[in-house]
Amino acid sequence: MWTVTRWHRKVLAFAACAAVVIGSAGAAGTLTAGTAIASPATLGDTGSVVSSRPLASQFWVPGSADATVLTYVTTDAFGHKALSTGTVFIPKGTAPPGGWPVVSWAHGTSGIGDDCAPSVRGPGLPERDLPYLARWMQQGYAIVASDYAGLGTPGLHAYLDGRTTAHNVVHMVRAGREFSSTLPVAQRLSRSWAAVGQSQGGGAAIYTARYATEFGGSALDYRGAVGTGTPAYIERLVQIAGPGVPPVAITPSLTAYLSYITAGLRYAHPELGIDRILTPTGRKYVALAETQCVGEFEEQLRGVSVGDYFSAPLTSLPKFSATLAEYLGMPEKGFDKPFFMGHGLLDTDVPYPTTAAYAAALTANGQPVTFRTYPSDHSGTLVRSQADTIPFLNRLFGK
Repeated sequence: MWTVTRWHRKVLAFAACAAVVIGSAGAAGTLTAGTAIASPATLGDTGSVVSSRPLASQFWVPGSADATVLTYVTTDAFGHKALSTGTVFIPKGTAPPGGWPVVSWAHGTSGIGDDCAPSVRGPGLPERDLPYLARWMQQGYAIVASDYAGLGTPGLHAYLDGRTTAHNVVHMVRAGREFSSTLPVAQRLSRSWAAVGQSQGGGAAIYTARYATEFGGSALDYRGAVGTGTPAYIERLVQIAGPGVPPVAITPSLTAYLSYITAGLRYAHPELGIDRILTPTGRKYVALAETQCVGEFEEQLRGVSVGDYFSAPLTSLPKFSATLAEYLGMPEKGFDKPFFMGHGLLDTDVPYPTTAAYAAALTANGQPVTFRTYPSDHSGTLVRSQADTIPFLNRLFGK
C-alpha cells in the first residue's frame, strides 16, 4: 500500500539524519536550532524535547515575546512512541509566580501532508486564528500548539483519531514546560493548563478533556477545556458512504474532510482493506488527501461526489463499523474537570445536529459540560464564543 511505503521511506530518512540521542531529563538546556533528531527507536519519554528552531515571524501570535518550534516525543495512532512538532508562544512581560498558565491549542483542519503543519505554513485561517489566540495571550496565558503526530514528522497524521491527538496535545504541554525550564524565570510555563480547540481541534480538545489527567500525570495540573465547532458522531455519517451515497456532491469542505478521514483510517487500520473498495476516482482523491492542504484541496474537489469514491458500501468491510467507532468516536463519560462546548446553528462544516446530540448525551450522563449555541457559522462561532469562553476558563484558573 502506498501509505506503508511512504512511512518506511520517511522513517529511513529520519533515522539516517540521527546523530545524537537526547533523553528526557536535563536535555533541553543543550537544544539549539538545527540539533540533530533522534531515531524513533531511541526516543526518550513522552513530552521530552528533541530539537528546537525559531518560528517564522509572520506566524507569531500577536503579543508574543518569543515563538519556538519544538520537535518532541509523543504517541502515534499505533500506540508507539513517535515524534511531533509544535510551537511554544511566550507572552511579553513577567510571568506570575509559578510561571505562565498554559493554553494548549488544538488547531483545526489544515490537511494531513507534511507541508500542512501550522509550524511550517502558519494557521489554516491566520486572519481568524491569530487574533483569537492573541486574546488568550492578553488574558495572561502562554500558548503551546501541537502540529499533531505525522504532520511534518514520520508517518501520516491520523485525522480525527481523538485518542492519538489527545496524547499529542498533552505531551506538547510537557514539552513546552521542559523547553521553558531553560529560559529566564520570567518566561517559564506553569504546570497549570487547559485545552482549547476549534473544529478538528475542538474534537481534540474535548477528547483531551477526558484523558488529560491520566495522560498528563501528577507533573501537570489540568484545569479544563474549551471546544468550538466540535465534530461528534461523525462515524454515523461516514459509515453510510458507498456507491452513489450521497447521491449528489456535498460541499468541498465536507468532501475534503471525508477524504482526510479515509486516508487517515486506511493508514491507522490497514487491516480494513479500504483500498479494495476504492474506485479510480476514490484512489485519486484519497491519495491527494495525503499531500494536499485543505484550501488547495477544496478547490480540486469542486463538483466531486463522495458517492463516486467507493465500489461497495464501507460497511461491507469486515469490522468496519466497530473500527470506525473506535477511531472517530467521542467519549461520553469519565470527564473529571469542567469543559465548554460552543457550536453555530448555521455551521455547514460541522453540522449542528450531531454535535447537539453529543452534548445531550454528555448532559444525560452527568458530565461537567457547558454547551452554548450561537447564531453563527463555523468560524463565526469561534469569534462569538470568546465572550463566554474567556470568563469560563479564567474562573477555572482563579482569575
